[in-house]
Amino acid sequence: MNGTTVPHSAPPVLLELPRHAPASAQTVFQLLSRLRHGQLSVRLPGDAGMRHFGHAGDDGPSATIVLDNWNVCGAVLRSGDIGFAESYMAGDWHTPHLGALLRLLVANRREVEDMVYGHWAGRLLYRLRHLLNRNTRRNSRRNIHQHYDLGNDFYRLWLDETMNYSSASFEGDLDQPMAQAQHAKVRRALRMAGVAPGDRVLEIGCGWGALAEMALTEFGASLTGVTLSDEQLAWAQDRVSGLGPADLRLQDYRDITDGPYDAICSIEMIEAVGREYWPTYFASVARLLKPGGRACIQSIVIDDALFERYLRSTDFIQQYIFPGGCLPSPSAFKAQAEAAGLRVVDSFAFGPDYAETLRRWRERFMAVRTEVLAQGFDEKFVRTWEFYLAYCEAAFAEGNTDVVQYTLLKPA
Repeated sequence: MNGTTVPHSAPPVLLELPRHAPASAQTVFQLLSRLRHGQLSVRLPGDAGMRHFGHAGDDGPSATIVLDNWNVCGAVLRSGDIGFAESYMAGDWHTPHLGALLRLLVANRREVEDMVYGHWAGRLLYRLRHLLNRNTRRNSRRNIHQHYDLGNDFYRLWLDETMNYSSASFEGDLDQPMAQAQHAKVRRALRMAGVAPGDRVLEIGCGWGALAEMALTEFGASLTGVTLSDEQLAWAQDRVSGLGPADLRLQDYRDITDGPYDAICSIEMIEAVGREYWPTYFASVARLLKPGGRACIQSIVIDDALFERYLRSTDFIQQYIFPGGCLPSPSAFKAQAEAAGLRVVDSFAFGPDYAETLRRWRERFMAVRTEVLAQGFDEKFVRTWEFYLAYCEAAFAEGNTDVVQYTLLKPA
């Protein structure tokens, strides 16, 4: 392989770089010399050659990144993963292996920690912005609108026909269609909540109505669903019209007063609540659930070992995709549930299925890129979403995040 290669076992060394390369490039390349898993090839700006880091032939990912200029080096040292994402959004670098590249960086998180988190001063503004996005009642509507009200026509371009925007459950069969795996996920959530014919079911965060539809048609229940998205509500109401007793509302979960319900479901909504409001969320579930009733909460969770550092920082997802959001860890989820008087009596983790779900979403999203642009979105938007989907896929593939369906029991 042509170019300079730095083996994964080598200590940081000074690499020969073009004279016009900034000092930040030398620092970044010293960090990359620590790679222990996989191999990264870097093509320098101006066709100034290649540099290779890591170890070819091991079981880690391999990827190539092409630097169109040196801007990314300063960006990652200042702002970590946010700067890396912003430089991609700006077109400062490209790669034929975005998913593998992000997996490689996630797999080497400890080795390149300064690139993941950046300098504290460089991230201070982002941290303040994240704090200002906390999910008060007013901010919740704004934060949800920013992501979910991009338009139903946008989401229907690349989601499957079930319009599920949460992890599918392939149950070991990756050859099955996405819709089948999405139905399996919803069906298991309803079963874990113990839904039976005639039950009153509450869904916190009803999305485009996939769970509501199945609760009505397959389980014979009545369903109340709440959302803060105007676009989703209109779609979901049309979807369940005439299928059975359903009441879908534009309402904050904190304002629901017509409990108790026999069962509650909430699919990947807790991530948008924000840490400050977790006690309120779980207290609301406990308040609205009948004694002896069960709730199924599907939650993305972050590894317990990464949780404290995650809380002290902010990341690309919180800045550009889900403002105000925060992932619980498995331990934090259980502690919050128990503090509200709920018992975690069952759980089902299926993180690798989320990696597959995200891979398919990104593949489909890029396949309809022209149609996305035709809806009025620009190239920066497309690159932002491409990065977002690949970023999340990498986190699930490498085990930094997981997705879990928890059954919570309210003691009788």
